[in-house]
Amino acid sequence: MIRLLLENFQIAVTAIVGGKIRALLTALGIVIGILSVTLMGTLISGLDQSFEKSMSFLGRDVFFLSRFEWFGGQEWWEVRNRPKFKLDYVDKLKEQGKRIETVAPVMERGLDVSRGEESVVGVRIFGTTPEYQRTTVVNIKHGRFITEGEVRSGSRHAVIGWDIADGLFGNENPIGKDIKLGNHRFTVIGVVEKQGKFLGLFSLDNQVVIPIGTYQRLFARRGWMRMNVKVDADHVNEAEDEVRGIMRRLRGLHPQEKDNFAINRQEAFRKQYNMIKYAIGGTGIFITVLSLLVGGIGIMNIMFVSVKERTREIGVRKAIGATRNMILGQFLLEAVLICVLGGAIGMGLAWGASFFIDKFIPSTMPVWLAIISVSLSVVVGVIAGLIPSYKAANMNPIEALRYE
Repeated sequence: MIRLLLENFQIAVTAIVGGKIRALLTALGIVIGILSVTLMGTLISGLDQSFEKSMSFLGRDVFFLSRFEWFGGQEWWEVRNRPKFKLDYVDKLKEQGKRIETVAPVMERGLDVSRGEESVVGVRIFGTTPEYQRTTVVNIKHGRFITEGEVRSGSRHAVIGWDIADGLFGNENPIGKDIKLGNHRFTVIGVVEKQGKFLGLFSLDNQVVIPIGTYQRLFARRGWMRMNVKVDADHVNEAEDEVRGIMRRLRGLHPQEKDNFAINRQEAFRKQYNMIKYAIGGTGIFITVLSLLVGGIGIMNIMFVSVKERTREIGVRKAIGATRNMILGQFLLEAVLICVLGGAIGMGLAWGASFFIDKFIPSTMPVWLAIISVSLSVVVGVIAGLIPSYKAANMNPIEALRYE
């Protein structure tokens, strides 16, 4: 059995090498199909890694209370007319919420940050409290975070992101040094460790955190505010109902009135992400199926031609004792090898392209994806080569020997 397989393999390889240009052109559809499915899988794998890393920044047990929904599609005029959040909501949420662990008010705006001749533009300035550290991922690399005393006193202390520290200080230790937020001088008390980009859209390292009292006094006393609410991780859905009820009371809403606030969770991002992922997957599968179908038809056609050209060879092999299964296996293996060759080229191209993709999102080619690609190639080869191989195996040896 093994000797027969090796003999058929040798014959198939000889036939492919003898017509290598024809074999490569025939396998082009398989190359495109495998390239599509492999690139799609690599892209989705990279997106999954990037997405999960970004979602860890939000936290499954953290609500983001705001005047607008992240993906609600609500009218701008309606959102604009909603009442602003008040700072005293924080204490009332803590007092009334049984499943609320902590609440951090957050005010935000963009500013340029400078030190001497050096500057970093488009920095996000956050005014908040020490609870902010419990509601999001803020791991301090050097120094410390802001304290409650600094919030009460309105001190000009700042915790800076990694990009700010690198852009303004380089290899110098920034702790205790002064920077300017706009026209206001602040002292650096902490540096957040490098976090990367959120969903590949904006850097989490290009931000500065200051006490919320200082923010209100210097930048926007009545500015836009949101609240990060950390809840009991074992009762997230119940906590959402509780937070909604408290907020409706604080906003003075009647039972028939709609919410004039939003409780945003990471599930909103997951829903949107899954829609994007399914769209990419659906497009990739459509291109793959279409390419493999065209490639399979091309291989079937070329195998019919090959059987016709080698009719006399088939007659000779049958005359010296080759069985139907031997002839069937010979041509079937040839079709499979052409498909596997196309699949290997497609995977090689996708592997090279994955290095380019990795510059934008972390991506690798999973082992299971390579196995699926090879398996698809084999399946297409078997399907495409079955009918021509069956025709070759059932040839009458006498008529085949007479063929010119």
